[in-house]
Amino acid sequence: MPAPTRRAFACSLATLPWLASSPARADGWPQRPLRWLVGFPPGSSPDTTARWLAEPLAAALGRPVIVDNRPGAGGNLAATLVAQARDGHTLGLMINGNLTTARLLNPATAYDPARDLAPVSLLVVAPLVLVVSAPLAAGGPDAFADAARRAGDRWNHGSPGVGTLAHLGAALLQRAVGASSVHVPYAGNPQVVQALLAGELQWALLPPGLAATAVQGGRLTALGVTSAGRSALMPAVPPLAALGWDVPPLEVWNAVAMPRAQPAAHTQRVAAALADAVRQPAVRERLLAQGWTVAGTAPEALARRMREETARLGDVIRALRLAPPAR
Repeated sequence: MPAPTRRAFACSLATLPWLASSPARADGWPQRPLRWLVGFPPGSSPDTTARWLAEPLAAALGRPVIVDNRPGAGGNLAATLVAQARDGHTLGLMINGNLTTARLLNPATAYDPARDLAPVSLLVVAPLVLVVSAPLAAGGPDAFADAARRAGDRWNHGSPGVGTLAHLGAALLQRAVGASSVHVPYAGNPQVVQALLAGELQWALLPPGLAATAVQGGRLTALGVTSAGRSALMPAVPPLAALGWDVPPLEVWNAVAMPRAQPAAHTQRVAAALADAVRQPAVRERLLAQGWTVAGTAPEALARRMREETARLGDVIRALRLAPPAR
């Protein structure tokens, strides 16, 4: 894959006023290469996002940015390492659950997103796509829902980990259609796709880029998206709500966080560099081709998104009884 262009995107300071006050490199930071931890395997959506942004981020910061894959626990293993880092040169590529619902689903999680992580930037957002084995989609969405109800726990569905948005969205979808297939967590979405193609799973919720690639060969079929509107990458696929299924709109996102002790001047500087990076034409085109909508926010905007989504998904977790009982 060609390296992203180093040409900076000339973004308007009127559009992104927080960039105007982005702190200069007065304290000499960073002094050495930065380690960018990704909690999912190579080829996953978070990994791809990090690798596309690593070079322009390195150019902006003046130091190499090394992507370090540490898959496990739905991304929470890498998030824990970020929270515990004390070298001043570690950041993490996070998905929704790592920054919102991690401890709601598992109080034993070794870090608290609100207490131990410093928000940096919300990078990109996208819906999830309901992808099913092609033979099971032959009769359309209603026939699929009927088959899922009849199959019960003889069917499996997969996600990139417990507590990920794909896991929560699948639980909501099952409640909406009255199904009860078994959830199987994987290290990342590439493994979910492999399991679908191998017949180990009957359905899953996938990011648009992976979903579009998976359905091209005709072995998988996309039935719906979790957003309120249609995905620009898969415009023929309707929202799940339009199918008559009571599933609230959900978006998956990629974001960046650093350890809570990281100075605010550093997180602001990284956020400004990332906002430039996601808007560079070559990078933006790649992200759009994967179904992402570019955000590139300030730290405060990501912090607000974390608070709002923690509250909203916390209600979902409690309603679905996914959290362990209080002791």
